[in-house]
Amino acid sequence: MRKLAVVAMTLVVLAGAAVVGWRVYSGPPAPPAQVAVGQPVADFTLPDINGGTHSLASLKGPKGVLLIWISVQCPYSNGYNPRMEALNRDYAAKGIRLVGINSNRTESLDAIRAHAKENGFTFTMLKDEGNRIADYFGATVTPEAYLIDSGGVLRYHGRLDASHDDASLNCGEAREALDAVVNGGSIANTGKKAFGCTIKRVSS
Repeated sequence: MRKLAVVAMTLVVLAGAAVVGWRVYSGPPAPPAQVAVGQPVADFTLPDINGGTHSLASLKGPKGVLLIWISVQCPYSNGYNPRMEALNRDYAAKGIRLVGINSNRTESLDAIRAHAKENGFTFTMLKDEGNRIADYFGATVTPEAYLIDSGGVLRYHGRLDASHDDASLNCGEAREALDAVVNGGSIANTGKKAFGCTIKRVSS
């Protein structure tokens, strides 16, 4: 019985380490962001997971675009998969497109493509090789959201909601910001700090 208890405890520790490992720093930290809420966002171009190339300008809907940094392996990011797809479904019809970005050096294009298919993502997924765009935004974790309005101004930056494992929250904080942009109003909460797994950046 004692041996079984030890084995069980070891498995629990290893499982916990696997999750925590995705939060542990494993590369260069994010540089200071080059854009802040209330400032215009510079246009950029990135490849998608199916061989196409997109500029930020081409990805915007009539009301704007929501960029979310996403990971294949991070349990925090994966906890939001259904909610992110729901955001895309609900707000595409209101004029805001959702776009996923993966900047992890540890996650291949094939892995990202398979992950998107497995989770039924209908939004565009981009691959940020060398974390160039993550560096521009100062993105640090997955998931992390940036809402840009139709005029190209960053209006919201932060978490989607308060918990990755409580689906009932339904990205309420992000939805409030999205609704404000859709309706041409101001955003009372411009975003609380995002939480999740660190983006695995390349070493300089």
